[in-house]
Amino acid sequence: MRPTLRQLQYLVAIADTGKFGEAAKRTNVSQPSLSAQVADMEAYLGNVLIERGRHGAFLTPLGEEAVRRARMILRDVEDLKAVLASENDALTGRIRLGVLPTIGPYLLPGVTRHLHAKYPDFRLSVREERTIDLEEHLHDGRFDTVISTIEDHANAEHMPLFEEELWICAAPDDPIAQSYGDVKLSDLRDRPLLTLGYGHRFNLKIQSIAEAAGAHVSSEYEGTSLDAIRQMAEMGAGVAVLPSLYALTEARRDPDLVVRKIDDPLARREISLIWRQTSPLRDRLVRLAEELKTAAVSVLVGRR
Repeated sequence: MRPTLRQLQYLVAIADTGKFGEAAKRTNVSQPSLSAQVADMEAYLGNVLIERGRHGAFLTPLGEEAVRRARMILRDVEDLKAVLASENDALTGRIRLGVLPTIGPYLLPGVTRHLHAKYPDFRLSVREERTIDLEEHLHDGRFDTVISTIEDHANAEHMPLFEEELWICAAPDDPIAQSYGDVKLSDLRDRPLLTLGYGHRFNLKIQSIAEAAGAHVSSEYEGTSLDAIRQMAEMGAGVAVLPSLYALTEARRDPDLVVRKIDDPLARREISLIWRQTSPLRDRLVRLAEELKTAAVSVLVGRR
């Protein structure tokens, strides 16, 4: 018997989790059944795709190639289902959305609730990932669309959502926190700037600001989240550079938090909803982008 779509789903789940047990949970099947199905597929193909060991499941080189092709096949099947199930631009069914961690928690909770209430037959499945992972997973079909910066996604269509300004946060006794008004790049000269680690486009933006300001990106601390770099800044480890969605949301939650906008064209980034050029969901994604754009404006002007 040729490999079935279900067997391909099992293979991809093992690749994603590294364990047969976790893959079985993800695909809602018993572990013995999943193992037997994968073994049947390997027997038909005449090659071992997964190395089984006490510490987990590891893909063989042929297994890596099989998973790559399996993702493409499953993506095409999902696209086919979307074409057959959709009517024009109606927001129905499920859309798998990847989003930058600097955007998702501050934009999506409210808009997701709103969308599910307004469109009862629609579900938005959301996952936060780094920029480089969003690009890979958009094109291998794990995401239908992503919220990101368009310059990081070649050969894709997009619809702009909003332009985000950048703000700074520093320790309460830091002169830059005690001043008023916008921050000029000259105010950051010789200062250590705190940012996220490798794989985040945001890191490159901060590096460009540091170069223009005569500042430097801190080599002593690399944050794993915006909350982490904000906390380090408040303890005096440097100046945190924060996107406005985060800065304004947190400033409303914490009246003692001092944030100041950077007044410079470099301190801006355009955020878009991005999808594959071949996506059959284009009309629905344009509608989704319109909803997201409205939600972002509400957050940025303080109505949410």
